[in-house]
Amino acid sequence: MSWPVALRGVTESVVTTRGPNDRWNAAALGLHAGDPVTATTWGTTRTRRNFHREGGGVVQFTTDPREFVDAALTIREADDPVLPNADAWVEIEAESVATGEDEGTEWERWELRSVESEVRHEYVPTINRGFCAVVDATVAASRLDVPAYDTDALLDRLAYFADVVDRCGGPAEREAFARIDAATGWRERRNESF
Repeated sequence: MSWPVALRGVTESVVTTRGPNDRWNAAALGLHAGDPVTATTWGTTRTRRNFHREGGGVVQFTTDPREFVDAALTIREADDPVLPNADAWVEIEAESVATGEDEGTEWERWELRSVESEVRHEYVPTINRGFCAVVDATVAASRLDVPAYDTDALLDRLAYFADVVDRCGGPAEREAFARIDAATGWRERRNESF
């Protein structure tokens, strides 16, 4: 079965995986376009453990920046595998194909195969630089305190992305960035380093 959307480069998504408590854990997941689609989990995350236990999950595509922040930086569990704001979803099977370590952080690469999918909303896309900044900020924020990354450089990136959101984002992007602030305390950390 094919994917419900066209993938190119690395497409950011939110994946839900069923945990041992029968609740669905949401996490950010970068999808590498190809045949098959691949993704890499970093560290011993819930997603990695649930992929091993359940053999897959549900990948979702959403344009709600708050969904990305909550998935990337908090523990979010739900009773339903499909998020309310998902524009499309695809149930996937995940097969581990490689493992390794990068500067002290374990990683695992997965091949993802589509099982079932649904497009829930079709619309004319618009480009909001604030949304893109929120997504990039979740990547930077999720790497804070990971030995392979320079914390000061990540804090500088977060400051840049915060400025972009202030100038170019709408209410949803500003609310999403406030969630990044609350989840990481990056602003205080940046002020302490100067």
